[in-house]
Order: sequence, then structure tokens, then C-alpha cells
Amino acid sequence: MSKAKIQIGLVYSAKVGDSVLPVRIDESLGHSRYEGLDMHSGKKITVAAGAIRGDGRTTQQWHLQQKPQDRETPKAVTKASTATTDKKKPVTVPKADKNKRPSGLDAAAKVLAEASGPLNAAEMVKRMLAKGLWKTSGKTPAATIYAAIIREIAIKGKDARFRKTARGMFDLAK
Repeated sequence: MSKAKIQIGLVYSAKVGDSVLPVRIDESLGHSRYEGLDMHSGKKITVAAGAIRGDGRTTQQWHLQQKPQDRETPKAVTKASTATTDKKKPVTVPKADKNKRPSGLDAAAKVLAEASGPLNAAEMVKRMLAKGLWKTSGKTPAATIYAAIIREIAIKGKDARFRKTARGMFDLAK
């Protein structure tokens, strides 16, 4: 469809993958691309102008054209349509369960606290698995722990639990 004919806020049929879905166009992203809402699933999607077909309808007209059993507005669509006007709410993190195993980083911190000096990631993983502090089915658990420690140091800086003492060696920050 011509870029000039597409109007924000209207529902169009759009080819997404192998399916043709009803999509409400919410925003122009430039370069003939639009951000919209899949009216069936309530997910935000990006659509090219060439994938948009047919004449636009208002959301209300689209709902009226649905079969009677499909007329109820899915909760995902109503939430997503109001989410664009609502401000972001803070995310609440559930409290940790007392019986829950520690994360890989928590287990690494415990192992380093018990160690007499700096350890490399492979040695930390070996001790964590031996003590049952951490379970993994990954092929490269040492690389996972190494990357997680490096990421924590990069993000938290001085507040990180770990410090790098030498190439590949870590100790607890004091």
C-alpha cells in the first residue's frame, strides 16, 4: 500500500510472515516502516508499508466485523492499547524463596569467600559443583560464570562483589 494512504490509529490487514493479520498502526518509524499492534495476540510488531493491505478501519469497526464468538476484545489487546498512554510502572521483583538455590554469581561469591586467594572461573565452577551450590547442564559453565562476573563488574563498577586481580583471576571486592 502507498505510504501516503496509511493512517495512524486505523486497523489494516498486514502480511506478517505467512499470515495476514489485523494490525492497528500506532506509529511511523520512518523509511516506510510502522509499529503496530497485532489485534489478535496483542503483541507489538513492525510492519513495512508494502505488507499493509486493504482499507483502514477504526478499531471499533474492526471489532464489529468480527464473528460473534470473536467479538470479545482479548485482554492482551485492551492492555496493549492502553499501555501506549500509561506511564511505565516500576517492576516489582519477587522476594527470594528461602529454599531456592543461589544463582551462579551468588555461588561464586560464596566459593571466593571460602577460598584463600583469587580463583579463575573454571576452579570456581569446579568447587561450586562439588559443594552442590549450583547446578548446570551447560557445555561451558566456566565461560558462563566468567561472563557473568565481568558483566557485574562492568555494570556495578565499585559496587560489584568481585574484582579482577589478574588475567582470568577474580577475588571478592573488599
